[in-house]
Amino acid sequence: MNILKAAALAALAAATVSPAFAGKPEKHYVVVNEAVGVPVFPHDITDRPYEVIGPVKAGVRKATIFSKEASQKKIYKELWERAEKLGADAVINAKYGEAHMTAMSWGQTNATGTAIRFKK
Repeated sequence: MNILKAAALAALAAATVSPAFAGKPEKHYVVVNEAVGVPVFPHDITDRPYEVIGPVKAGVRKATIFSKEASQKKIYKELWERAEKLGADAVINAKYGEAHMTAMSWGQTNATGTAIRFKK
């Protein structure tokens, strides 16, 4: 009986591990676009000084001809992945167009933006 109680307590303890200790640390950004969860904005940021790192580009493809077009959230996350590799704190002036067919995909949405780093 004691072994079953100990096993149950161990299972309960393992199931209630906080996300910070679950292997993937929580990311904290300097600023965040609440609508998409990453620091990518369709406009300029005018309340903080920053330096421009450079342009970022991303293309998000559809899996099949029947797939939906990529959402703004998915497009912005793709832009952020590229900007984060450059050491950016945010992406401003993000723009994207309609999906179009290419020789290599059933539909691709291209996006551009400007990677920036805030001055301290």
